[in-house]
Amino acid sequence: MLTTQQYGMDVQKAFVKNNDIASIRCPKCDLVKDIAVGKFRDTRHTLKTKCSCGNIFVIALDFRKHYRKPTNLDGMYTLTGPPTNGGGRMQVINISRSGVGFSISGYHNINVGQRASLRFTLDNKKKTELCKEVIVRSIRGNHIGCEFLDKNEIGKDLGFYLQPC
Repeated sequence: MLTTQQYGMDVQKAFVKNNDIASIRCPKCDLVKDIAVGKFRDTRHTLKTKCSCGNIFVIALDFRKHYRKPTNLDGMYTLTGPPTNGGGRMQVINISRSGVGFSISGYHNINVGQRASLRFTLDNKKKTELCKEVIVRSIRGNHIGCEFLDKNEIGKDLGFYLQPC
């Protein structure tokens, strides 16, 4: 995670569109400018930039295919792939059209490549309950990154939930 302490200034996040264009906004004057960032895809993901108003700031480029929404949703996970034992409470910390990230407390026996079933409730007006089948793609301590097994079946409620504000 990029922090103000690392760079000595605020870090602005910029989502890179499919055409390798990112819209950046100056935090001082609110000027928005589209820039081509494709050349940074396999190298740097942070850029120090200077606005025409003279303000210098850092941009963190997000090259993900889908917008990742930060969340704080309670849920349950059940491991369904070898080994099949295990499960418990989880906290969904982010979600996108293609996957979900969650954290758990304490010891776990989750492995990369393992399949799981996740059940959690969105914090939307309808309190939509979702049950998603996933495969574990990354583990960083108690933070688990998963990919939805059926990305084509996102569902209307989740699709609406993921619309950027």
